[in-house]
Amino acid sequence: MNNLKQLKGIHHVTAITSSAKEIYDFYTNILGMRLVKKNVNQDDLTTYHLFFADDRGNPGTDMTFFDFSGIGPHQKGREDISRTGFRVKDDKAIEYWIKRFEHYDVKHDPVIEMFGHKAIYFEDFDKQQYAIFSDENNTGIASGEPWHKGPVPDEYAITGLGPIFLRVSSEELIEKVLVEVMKMKETKSDGVFKLYEMGEGGNGASVIVEINKDLPEARQGYGGVHHIAFRVEDREHLDAWEAYFNKLGLPNSGFVDRFYFKSVYIRLYPNILFELATEGPGFIDDEEDYENLGEKLTLPMHLRHKREYIESQLPDFDTVRSTKTFEKEYFDK
Repeated sequence: MNNLKQLKGIHHVTAITSSAKEIYDFYTNILGMRLVKKNVNQDDLTTYHLFFADDRGNPGTDMTFFDFSGIGPHQKGREDISRTGFRVKDDKAIEYWIKRFEHYDVKHDPVIEMFGHKAIYFEDFDKQQYAIFSDENNTGIASGEPWHKGPVPDEYAITGLGPIFLRVSSEELIEKVLVEVMKMKETKSDGVFKLYEMGEGGNGASVIVEINKDLPEARQGYGGVHHIAFRVEDREHLDAWEAYFNKLGLPNSGFVDRFYFKSVYIRLYPNILFELATEGPGFIDDEEDYENLGEKLTLPMHLRHKREYIESQLPDFDTVRSTKTFEKEYFDK
């Protein structure tokens, strides 16, 4: 296993929302990210699975959501995927997002500098925690592309996922998990935060760890993250990691076909779920082309015979955008 290829970076983050419709409105109209799949949770056919990403749904750009019914709010704490990062082109884009958040009354903090990059912390209506990182002077794995027909000007748009935050109580265990098992490298330290990078590194291949022994253990709910997925190139790369986990005696899901990508799930640290996901085949498929991604409920092949039942369980809401024009919004004042 000495020749095991490194993980390439962040693939996607999956979180929980209190409202599929409201999270669609927030991501579409405020964050300016494109809904590339309006899907069903393949393990719970009464729950949406919405995929927001860049213009084409490239790997490393998608933030996805479940809307589990009857679930309570996320209890923030330790042993948690505590914050999701996004990427923008440069520091000028960070200035733009301050103005955009103020215009739309989105709760946010002042601009900070973190590991050499300007960043903004903010949250959505569920108090889901996010950050936007500037790619100015960034190196490493490339980002995606803006949603060209969205409301945010291309030069300021979110182009992909940035550093993902973990808040944990055991520095020793998380170090073992990320470095010894997942083959990441600790590259920087800043107060209570440590930066770990994989593959080519950079904002799209980073995990930021915060050590906190004081908070209670986090409890899953809306406004929190369900799991984080790391990028592998293809099925061969995925199989090699599964074989590696098995050789180490680490329980995992085994191969799972998610239709839009192939996966393996593993829990190496209490309360935190990791997924490894392939870069393809992607979201442009036999049901949708580039122009109408995310505009109708699509289903993976093995669930299409259950469409009538699934549609009866999911309250429909309008996600058609190909007939709409979003004016690019500038905030000069």
